[in-house]
Amino acid sequence: MSDRVPPSRTSGQGDPRVDVRAWLGGIRFSGFMVIMLGLVVLAVFTLVPTVGTYVDQRQQIAGLQDAVSLSRSEVDDLEAQRERWTDPAYITTQARERLYYVKPGEVVYLVDDDLPPSALPQDEAPVSEDVEQTRTDWMAQLVRSVTTAGLAQTAVPAP
Repeated sequence: MSDRVPPSRTSGQGDPRVDVRAWLGGIRFSGFMVIMLGLVVLAVFTLVPTVGTYVDQRQQIAGLQDAVSLSRSEVDDLEAQRERWTDPAYITTQARERLYYVKPGEVVYLVDDDLPPSALPQDEAPVSEDVEQTRTDWMAQLVRSVTTAGLAQTAVPAP
């Protein structure tokens, strides 16, 4: 008897057994099959770099299309700005805001804010409803502050 197990027999678990040796023994390679397999391998080696190049070019095209759409939106913005500059009211407004031009008879008050952003007042905590007692004598501090200011030396001598 041969040691092959027929495919119709099953093990005790209900799954059919397949003898791999018998299956591999049934495969026969012909000259035609070898040539076709070689052509398939050659086609794969030929097409893989071409497909990679195609994918790279598609990515470049997508990137360039994004750049073109961004450039078009910038051109549209610049054209809209050019159209605004044809309006005399817009030109007058820009001259007044940017160059501080005024019409005859107008008085302009220019406030120079030379404080750095760190010195600007910050948001303060909300005011408490509770009345608190101060721990120091405010009158003594006021007198001390006035006397210190009166006795201080001037930094720049008077001319």
